[in-house]
Order: sequence, then C-alpha cells, then structure tokens
Amino acid sequence: MTPFIILIMLVLWELALVGYTFVLAGNAADEGARAGAGAEFGQSAACRRAAREDMPDAWEKNASYSCRGGSSLYRTTVTLKVPVLVPGLFDLDVSIAGDAASPQEG
Repeated sequence: MTPFIILIMLVLWELALVGYTFVLAGNAADEGARAGAGAEFGQSAACRRAAREDMPDAWEKNASYSCRGGSSLYRTTVTLKVPVLVPGLFDLDVSIAGDAASPQEG
C-alpha cells in the first residue's frame, strides 16, 4: 500500500507544479506587458527583462517570451514548460502560455 500512496503523492505534487506554472506564466506576461507599455525606448527589452525578473530557474531554462506593440495595447505572451518532479518516471511534455495586454502610455 505504501508505494501506491507515494505514487499518488507524486502525481498530486506534479499537478501542483502545473498549477504553479499557470500562475508564473500569467504573472510574467502581466509584468512584461506593463513594463513594455510604459517604456519610452526599448519596449521589447523592457518587456523581456520584467517578464524574466522573478522567474525561478526550473522554469526559466525553457521559457519563451513574445513582446509586441500595437496601436493601443502592448501584448506579451510567456510560454513555460512544466518541470517534471521525477524525470524518467513520467514526462509531461506540456507547455503553458500566459497572455497579457496593457494600454500603451504616452
């Protein structure tokens, strides 16, 4: 019975990592959009810097950032790969995207 309980705990922990990845992607996209919309020069660089600022190492190595301006909104998309708690036991090849937009300033 003990191995079954341990397996269930590992699956629940992996599901917690999936949820945390959703939170990280959304927050990073929001921070990047806000920084890009408020930057006078170098909007894309400001966006990427703000989106990466608080990203943990386990998510940073597979992250991709897309920052683009428009006529009235500055949009950011951050895509993160869910890290695997136990490599080799099961591999989740799941990427989660967070999207955000902020009104252009100035």
